[in-house]
Amino acid sequence: MANRRTTFGKLQRERDKKEKAQIKAEKRAARQESKGEEEPQAPVGDQDALLDALADLHRRFEDGAISIDEFEERREQLTSRLVVD
Repeated sequence: MANRRTTFGKLQRERDKKEKAQIKAEKRAARQESKGEEEPQAPVGDQDALLDALADLHRRFEDGAISIDEFEERREQLTSRLVVD
C-alpha cells in the first residue's frame, strides 16, 4: 500500500505557523534593537532581586497567570540584565 501524502490543509497550516514564528522573531529582534544599550547592567547587589523576580515569573507562569508569550518576553528581559562572570 502506498503512503498517503500530506493534505493541502496541513501543509498550509505548517506554512502559516512558520510565517507567524518568523514575524514574531523579527518583532522581537526589532524590539531588542530599539532598546540597544540603553539599559545598563544591574549592579551585583541587584542580582538577587533579579533572580527573585525570575523565580516569581516562573511561579506565575506555572500557575497559569501569564501566557507563554508574555513569560518568554519577560524572562528574556530579566536574563539579559543578569551579569555573568
